[in-house]
Amino acid sequence: MVTQRSPKLDKKQVVETALRLLNEVGLDGLTLRAIAKELNVQAPALYWHFKNKQALLDEMATEMYRRMTEGAHLAPGASWQERLLDANRALRTALLGYRDGAKVFSGSRFTGTEHAVQMEASLRSLVGAGFELPQAVRATSTAYFFTLGYVTEEQGVEPLPGERREGYDVEERAARMADFPLAAAAGAEIFQNYEEGFEEGLRLVITGIEARYGIK
Repeated sequence: MVTQRSPKLDKKQVVETALRLLNEVGLDGLTLRAIAKELNVQAPALYWHFKNKQALLDEMATEMYRRMTEGAHLAPGASWQERLLDANRALRTALLGYRDGAKVFSGSRFTGTEHAVQMEASLRSLVGAGFELPQAVRATSTAYFFTLGYVTEEQGVEPLPGERREGYDVEERAARMADFPLAAAAGAEIFQNYEEGFEEGLRLVITGIEARYGIK
């Protein structure tokens, strides 16, 4: 099918509409057809900009990253631990700003090189602290994967801040699992207080990195 390009439609407009619609319908409901309807164009018009949904997700993840780092700065001389804490806290905050934000990010490929600025600075900080480059890569990747996985699970329970999916009532879960007292009590730690859980988990990761490589 040959489709004329709409003079009113550009890539940025599509991405901004997709990110806004994401909060309403979630990743499963975010189709090219739904985005086209929101833009009042035919779905084939979007293929001028994105050959498939994954290409759109790649650009959405890139735009999310751009927004996350816009105006961000870290004090000169910050330790590698402070850099990992700062970067992953910022990532979690950014992902929580969108329904299924972590799922959009997971497996997506950045379409630009903006991420290389922070990546270069983080790796330089770790190498300067005594890490070999492969160790620095492993350290930053492990912290990143922890954050991405943590927020994926968090959003499985609370798709957006203040919104909680049915079936995740901690007291109801504890009652059902009364024959397994430790597992029942664990629900209070797993399915609520996500801010506290994230901070503790991220510090566990960083402490593990320190112990593994012997670098403070």
